[in-house]
Amino acid sequence: MLMRMLKSVVRYGYMPFMLLGVNGAAVALAASGASKLWLVGLLLAAIGCSFAAERVLPYEAEWNSPAGDGGRDVAHAGVNELLLLVSVGVIPVLAATVTVADVWPHSWPFVLQVLLAVLVADLGITLTHYASHKIGLLWRFHAVHHSIKRFYGFNGLMKHPLHQTLEMSAGVTPLLLIGLPVDVAVALAVAVAVQLLLQHSNADYRIGALKYVLALNEGHRFHHLKWAGIGDVNFGLFTLAWDHLLGTFSYDPARRFTSEQLGMAARPDYPTAYLAQLAEPFRASGACQAEPTGHQPAVQDAV
Repeated sequence: MLMRMLKSVVRYGYMPFMLLGVNGAAVALAASGASKLWLVGLLLAAIGCSFAAERVLPYEAEWNSPAGDGGRDVAHAGVNELLLLVSVGVIPVLAATVTVADVWPHSWPFVLQVLLAVLVADLGITLTHYASHKIGLLWRFHAVHHSIKRFYGFNGLMKHPLHQTLEMSAGVTPLLLIGLPVDVAVALAVAVAVQLLLQHSNADYRIGALKYVLALNEGHRFHHLKWAGIGDVNFGLFTLAWDHLLGTFSYDPARRFTSEQLGMAARPDYPTAYLAQLAEPFRASGACQAEPTGHQPAVQDAV
């Protein structure tokens, strides 16, 4: 009985708790000028809730067990979370040098300022993500993220730090040009981290029709299909609005994902160790070019 109740809580309450509860707490803390340590604690609590939800109601039970990738994923997450925090710390310096015109709506309620920052950042990050699948040089660095063979919360932070920096720069620079305040940037940084946890979560939560609007795990799994071209869908970080406009939205309710469908078909031997993954984009093999021949199954017949 208790387990059934917990599963129901995760299925229908996990997403609102993370998206509204954790982000709401971050907005309140940032607006009050609270110490950044409180926000770090909030992020750690969110990560703990992510792991707990995945164990109570997993989409694929085997994805909860490390496959020689646990230490690597912790290293990626630690480095990339640190980059997020550092980026917030240098925003005052950047704002003083790159702001073109301070037209930021400072008079708006704080929560609406954060929402505006999320929507603007979503466009820049989504377009950079899209370009990373089309431009060979960018793909070299983005391929690190697509080498995963299990889909769980920490995957969102499993990125090459240079690509993480590029995506965040694309999202934040337009905001800096119009006078992004530091406290809004702090709330945005937390929202990005929470979204990455939700988007790659192994928790089998339900969002109903929102799966066609919000970039969460049900839709993002399609992005990690291993066949070249087939996974070039659902690029959005926060929303799928830009995917609908780009014609890159994809969803098939009959699809069931397994580890055999994830990764990169063209590079099944992609390095798995952390330092090797940092070096791979600079090697000749880092191009990860798809094989010129061979069947690339459609979403429907790749089950």
